[in-house]
Amino acid sequence: MTIYELIPQRPPIVMVDELTHADGDEATCVLTVRPDNFFIGADNRMEEVGLIEHIAQSASAFAGHKAIAEGATEPPVGYIGEVKNFHLYHRPHVGEHLVTTITMGATVGGVTIIRGETKTDDGIPCADTTMKIFIRE
Repeated sequence: MTIYELIPQRPPIVMVDELTHADGDEATCVLTVRPDNFFIGADNRMEEVGLIEHIAQSASAFAGHKAIAEGATEPPVGYIGEVKNFHLYHRPHVGEHLVTTITMGATVGGVTIIRGETKTDDGIPCADTTMKIFIRE
């Protein structure tokens, strides 16, 4: 299954290359930081907002995977409702590979709390955060 079957986003704002693992309430997504990425700064590093969007789209890919497994024909559309406790440790360079783990928490009134943690494939921490995501079904 391609990433375009799991997320509603389209170029130039696609921030996930692949969902590599999904089990229970946890999933892993990857992204290679490319020079044409919408969120690359003049210093050839991803801006903070790009990491936030990558984590959100990783959650979107996980939600799309779950929805399709339950019989949906299209991925759901989600919206970031709140970003809390965002920590930036490393702005990734062009060419680095990001690995993001998403953990889904409670859902109340259509709002799901997620935890996202992004590292390089070498294990260097990039960012982590908690988000409230509204997923329209």
